[in-house]
Amino acid sequence: MSSAQHTLEHVFGYDSFRGPQQAIIDTLIAGNDALVIMPTGGGKSLCYQIPSLVRDGCGVVISPLIALMQDQVDALRELGVRAGFLNSSLAADEAYATEQALLAGELDMLYVAPERLVQPRCQQLLQQAPIALFAIDEAHCVSQWGHDFRSDYLALGLLHEQFPDVPRIALTATADERTRAEIARRLQLEQAEHFLGGFDRPNIQYRIQQKDKPRQQLLKFLREEHPQQAGIVYCLSRNKVEQTAEFLCKEGYNALPYHAGLPANLRALHQQRFLREEQVIIVATIAFGMGIDKPDVRFVAHLDLPKSIEAYYQETGRAGRDGDPSTALLLYGLEDVVKLGQMLANSDGSEEHKRLERQRLDAMLGLCEITSCRRQVLLRYFGDVIAPCGNCDNCLNPPETWDATEATRKLLSCIYRTGQRFGANHVIDVLRGSENEKVQRAGHTQVSTYGIGKDLDNRQWRSVLRQLVALGYVEVNADAFGALQLTEQCRPLLKGEASLQLRRDTTPVSTGSRGRKGINADISDADLPLWQALKACRKRLADEHGVPPYVVFHDATLRDMLEQRPTTASELLAVSGVGDSKLERFGADFLEVLAEAEYATDP
Repeated sequence: MSSAQHTLEHVFGYDSFRGPQQAIIDTLIAGNDALVIMPTGGGKSLCYQIPSLVRDGCGVVISPLIALMQDQVDALRELGVRAGFLNSSLAADEAYATEQALLAGELDMLYVAPERLVQPRCQQLLQQAPIALFAIDEAHCVSQWGHDFRSDYLALGLLHEQFPDVPRIALTATADERTRAEIARRLQLEQAEHFLGGFDRPNIQYRIQQKDKPRQQLLKFLREEHPQQAGIVYCLSRNKVEQTAEFLCKEGYNALPYHAGLPANLRALHQQRFLREEQVIIVATIAFGMGIDKPDVRFVAHLDLPKSIEAYYQETGRAGRDGDPSTALLLYGLEDVVKLGQMLANSDGSEEHKRLERQRLDAMLGLCEITSCRRQVLLRYFGDVIAPCGNCDNCLNPPETWDATEATRKLLSCIYRTGQRFGANHVIDVLRGSENEKVQRAGHTQVSTYGIGKDLDNRQWRSVLRQLVALGYVEVNADAFGALQLTEQCRPLLKGEASLQLRRDTTPVSTGSRGRKGINADISDADLPLWQALKACRKRLADEHGVPPYVVFHDATLRDMLEQRPTTASELLAVSGVGDSKLERFGADFLEVLAEAEYATDP
């Protein structure tokens, strides 16, 4: 048995590697560099943890997640791994003790914040210690085009210069081709072996709906599909985060707000509660989520449009890390396009940066408005090609299309006749023949397109307009307060040289989440008492050790116990997720619970 295989089985409790894990691990053990793109939940951590244990010296992990380092280190210690961290949360004496442990060869793994690593004192410390490897986690943070850019990551190229003989691995779940090239260039990993583990997360059901009383849509979604389950709700603004969390609390949910404007101690408390308690919903801005290891997040809901497909993919990827069915719900409207466009126009970025970010927003819009398989389009963005997935809203309930050529001409003509200076509400009011003050004051009761669109209601016109924006026929000018403007692409339509089919928006039909109802949906009635007893045992041990329950054992491990009913330590060791250290620490407690259940069922 190889050292890597032995470590996998006896430390981590798994029988076999997944996907490209073994090839990546072998590359690092051999002393070579690697750049790894692997989906959330795909097992990236093992790719550097196992080589850190097999190679001589200490594995150094550069991570931007100061708030999560303690949990990550605690989880490794429960596996019997000698782990520590260095960041600004430590008192001087605690940091000194960790440094001395490193120098004495008493650490297998050390987590370091990037801002500390770039300090000369830290570099001198690492020069004095035997280093097994450097792992640069969340490597997309080095990309200035990314939504999680961290300037400290730009200096990490120094690792190649100062430690030329130490293998390096950079890992991320989210990187298109341009971002991958930038990661390789900035971290001097051009000669590294690249591993693309695929981006598909088939257990996540992608659903995108137009906003129509979004709070009530969210409430219906939670009540019908994810009662008593943990999840994340993303909002664009801090104010909306707090209002949404308050609304959900009033509706009986355990919802906690999280955004950068909250005090650091409150953010840490809410994050800890989310990780360690069941049935907690976090309502957050994008400030929350990177590096979250909670495996049983059953849903991610967006109440506003993400800025890019990368952001959407990364945020939805926080659902279902355990591989069980999960849902990604996105509600969006034309107002989101206007708001994001204004934010982009007012940003400090260069014109080139704004142009590229606009392209990313347009790609996100395109994903929202397509009538074909969403997963195909999502994965194609990252270079993956798959057949229709059968697990997105468009596959499960294929949308109806209609000949929107005449309606589109009416709308485009109305935008032109009103001077391309007005937003969606005004243009639709003119089309529908409204007599409100703004229409009259602008003199638009006299234009030829006034009242020609009474055959469609406001919601239908907004659907047509959203799709025209997504298809590139209309632009929303953020500098002109959301004014609608025509593009060159309109000419063939307006001249009668082309036709257009659009999706007919209907009231969304719940596709369910494969019938899941509540947190114990997949457990039979006969097994439910033992399942609850195993979970209670896990919770008690987690509280005693000061770690989240999933650090003791994942749900998948408890299910395996439920199925195999081990009665001895050797049988328990054969359960997936049970290694030597966890057997020693927790085995007796779980065997006692299993034995009591067996005794209770004996005739």
